[in-house]
Amino acid sequence: MTPSERLDATFAALADPTRRAILARLADGEASVAQLAEPFAMSQPAISKHLKVLERAGLISTAQSAQRRPRTIQAAPLAEANAWLEAYRQLWERRYSALDELLGQLQAKPPKSKRKRH
Repeated sequence: MTPSERLDATFAALADPTRRAILARLADGEASVAQLAEPFAMSQPAISKHLKVLERAGLISTAQSAQRRPRTIQAAPLAEANAWLEAYRQLWERRYSALDELLGQLQAKPPKSKRKRH
């Protein structure tokens, strides 16, 4: 998967509030499908579909421990998305700083008289 495709998959996965809630839960530690399904009014198969999207995006991984298959959050795709967003945050911060500077200069200038001279 190319970096662009990974970013697309990450943002597509994050677009759903259920998947974001699953990630928030996994940020507290690993969990089983049953544990992840618990707070939602949906079936385990429906949760499993969300988990597959998150796993394809690389946002979670599945471990195998005897009969358990706990899910854990993976930081790398979120770090890549954050880096992409950070570049735009810095761009807008620079633009707002330039605007603040311009407004400061304009406010420091004395107002021009609006009277016409004869």
